[in-house]
Amino acid sequence: MRSAVVEQIVRARLILSGQVSTGLLVALRYRAADPLAVQLVFPREYSLDEPTGPGEVVWTFARQLLAEGLETPAGLGDVHIRPGRGPHTMVELRAAEGVALLAFEAGELRRFLRAGYRLVPEGREHLHLDADRALAELLG
Repeated sequence: MRSAVVEQIVRARLILSGQVSTGLLVALRYRAADPLAVQLVFPREYSLDEPTGPGEVVWTFARQLLAEGLETPAGLGDVHIRPGRGPHTMVELRAAEGVALLAFEAGELRRFLRAGYRLVPEGREHLHLDADRALAELLG
């Protein structure tokens, strides 16, 4: 039986200035139960606000945004993705506490997307949506 979750650990560079960056490991996650979204999952110590206890920091955004951002600048609001220099893709995360700019290997992001498309093919996401569950989550 195929897993309903694709998770891939990738290396990223957190850009601190024009000359300074630091490496970190980030999990990319895709769940068939939430077929329109992908997640970037960071260890808690990379939170832009005060890290308080164990856990992870999760940024959720459209899978289509990730696919578009690999080819051309894309995004509105809190998440922007664009091709970078050479084999890199830049991801900008915006929050009230600040902005984080990360560089990923584009090939790693493409590999992750392909695995997600094998789980839920592009254009077939609607077949995996559970409207009753989504409404129940929205209403609490």
